[in-house]
Amino acid sequence: MSLQIIKAGILDSIQDLGRYGFQHVGINPGGAMDKYAAQSANALLGNDLTSPVIEIHFPSSEILFKKQTIICLTGADFSAYINNLPLPLAQPVVVNKKTLLKFKKKISGARCYLAVLHQPDLVKWLNSYSTNMLACSGGFKGRAFKRNDTINFMNHPEIHYLKGDQPFKILSWKATTSCNFFKTIRFLKGNEWDWLAKESKEIFESARFKITGNSNRMGYRLEGDKIDIKDQQQLISSPVTFGTVQLLPEGQLIILMADHQTTGGYPRIAHVISADLPLLAQADAGDIINFKEVDQVLAEHLFLEQQRDLQQIQTASKFKMEALHAMRY
Repeated sequence: MSLQIIKAGILDSIQDLGRYGFQHVGINPGGAMDKYAAQSANALLGNDLTSPVIEIHFPSSEILFKKQTIICLTGADFSAYINNLPLPLAQPVVVNKKTLLKFKKKISGARCYLAVLHQPDLVKWLNSYSTNMLACSGGFKGRAFKRNDTINFMNHPEIHYLKGDQPFKILSWKATTSCNFFKTIRFLKGNEWDWLAKESKEIFESARFKITGNSNRMGYRLEGDKIDIKDQQQLISSPVTFGTVQLLPEGQLIILMADHQTTGGYPRIAHVISADLPLLAQADAGDIINFKEVDQVLAEHLFLEQQRDLQQIQTASKFKMEALHAMRY
């Protein structure tokens, strides 16, 4: 089985949950921007939650399925269609061979994820399938997709769930999805939080910030009221991670995202909690966000709650998939 990129999107690539254990040598984890959506797509197919997915931006790729398979789309709503018939989000769909997936309109969110039932025939780089475009490694040839790229899949037995020319069939189980336009992002205080002047702390916690057009998978630059530090202090380059909020010299903020560097020299005034990174990943240029402080106990609780939800979806979906295979309709 294989799929082919008929028309390349703006920055579509293979991603998984990232590669860890190499930050000490300057290689960042990378991986999907919205890891919850990526895992949800796999969970609804009964796949391993760490399986690779295709991360899709808008304008999006057009994808031809050369053989019948089962897919699931999660994350942003880009108005997906198969052969000009609309597809749902967060619900498994059997797609027939020689069917074309298109995305016609950006409705909400910034990144959509496509999971396929079967494992892609790709080689891991440093224990991950994620595409590292700076290193030109991982994923599919270490880059975003181009026209006519073909991805083969391993261990794909012939399946016949659809008859005749029926382009697809929506399966019965699904998960709920939502994408807010106004986003409150919860945070923990960073190592250099106390460097901020009192007025600047109040600004950070009460003001609204706009995500600028100069934002990408490496970081979101924010525009808002100026934030100052109490004294002109210097910071030795220190470890940073996905969700670190740094204060730039001009008094504006940057939030480090999935392709962040491994160290940085700007003050780390806050860290976005793990449970809210998916929400942040679905924000786009022009969106407005604000910040709300929470404590470590709540941050851990919210993250563990997300993981429990994913495991429940995965377990239930595995039973559904086994029943589907048994029926072979």
